[in-house]
Amino acid sequence: MTLRHRQDPHGHVDGNALAGPLSELFAVDVTVAEGRCVNCGLTGPIATLMVYDRAPGMVARCPGCDNVVLRLVRTPDAVWLDFTGMTWLHVRLPAAPPR
Repeated sequence: MTLRHRQDPHGHVDGNALAGPLSELFAVDVTVAEGRCVNCGLTGPIATLMVYDRAPGMVARCPGCDNVVLRLVRTPDAVWLDFTGMTWLHVRLPAAPPR
């Protein structure tokens, strides 16, 4: 059985669909990181983006203005990641162990 992320009638899933592909690149769960849309300024977790995953890659749009925030394309030997629709990405790191 394949688990599908929450999907709406418009054909997109939520930003949690990015968890697997982004885990190949980052040591932390990026879906809980916050980003800010370059177009409307909406700030929120990556998990709240609207992800369209029925193309060769994944396109994540802002839930506030529908602006493309993130693009991810996986090829056999590389990952192309485009964050130009975001002004910043805030990733919280786990607390470092005491020395």
